[in-house]
Amino acid sequence: MSQTHLKVLGVGPLVTIQDAGRFGLMRYGVTRSGPMDRSAFAIANHALGQALDTPAIEVSLAGLKLKCLDGAVTFAVAGGGFKVAIDGKPQGSWCVATLHAGSQLAIMPGAWGSWCYLAFAGRLRARTWLGSTSTFSLAGLGGGNIDNGQELVVEGAISDDDLQGDIAMPEWARDPGRFRIVLGPQDRHFPQSAIDDLCAAEFTITEAYDRMGMRLSGPALKPASSLDMPSEPIMKGSVQVPGDGMPTVLLADHQTTGGYPKIATVISADLDRLVQLRSGARIRFQRVTPEAAIVATRNSRVDLERAKAMAVRRAGSLSDRLHASNLVGGVVNAAD
Repeated sequence: MSQTHLKVLGVGPLVTIQDAGRFGLMRYGVTRSGPMDRSAFAIANHALGQALDTPAIEVSLAGLKLKCLDGAVTFAVAGGGFKVAIDGKPQGSWCVATLHAGSQLAIMPGAWGSWCYLAFAGRLRARTWLGSTSTFSLAGLGGGNIDNGQELVVEGAISDDDLQGDIAMPEWARDPGRFRIVLGPQDRHFPQSAIDDLCAAEFTITEAYDRMGMRLSGPALKPASSLDMPSEPIMKGSVQVPGDGMPTVLLADHQTTGGYPKIATVISADLDRLVQLRSGARIRFQRVTPEAAIVATRNSRVDLERAKAMAVRRAGSLSDRLHASNLVGGVVNAAD
């Protein structure tokens, strides 16, 4: 089985190995982790014909630089609008390309987005923890944080020039301006004025933003009275409000239980877009019914399947080159 070895030349915080997530263990106090932007992660793997739970590297705004030490490996990048380059030559922000021995790959922040995914044609060697390579970033459990000087190994590495080209970025990958929420489960503990502010006011994403959650600044959403709540389960997207009234949207590495009231939950269909915003971005929330949230989630699954199908129809693929070529030169219109 062929292997390709890569050396990390430069990396910053919160660049980790992730798979689809660690399922079924929250009852034991183990969070799911997995990719911040689940759709981009799935598209990157699908563009290479990989199983959707194949480990990939989640690249933060800190960026990542790799050198291919030997062999060659085809890779895919999808997520935010990052700058991708091989030996200084720009590639598309969403693309499939091949890295050869001696070449360097750089993925750096671009015009928008906070996270992107680097998937390899093969299997990235990574530690597993409780059946998953997803990294719980606070503890480094799972595949782990990527470190400077680290050597990465892609087992069963595939180099396929027919997979080259840009990946069509779906229109819905960018910020829609408003993010839909369903109220609850503790909205009853907040005055109507707090709920009105949540649904009408503008909030700003603060610097307190990582894989665990994003803290917002804006109107204080203080409960109607002091609460003494027992800890209860938390899910990704929960809008939790501590004593100062400043809400936090909990994300991939969220704690499994908490005692602060949760005024609302960002619907699953909007979370991938939300996490791609950067500190300083301004957002608004739009209240929807649980029934509307279910419809939106189903529609988002359809949209994702369409995007995955488009991911394999790149301009540089063999199929598209054949369709674009005149394979039977000399044939003329029979009507003439």
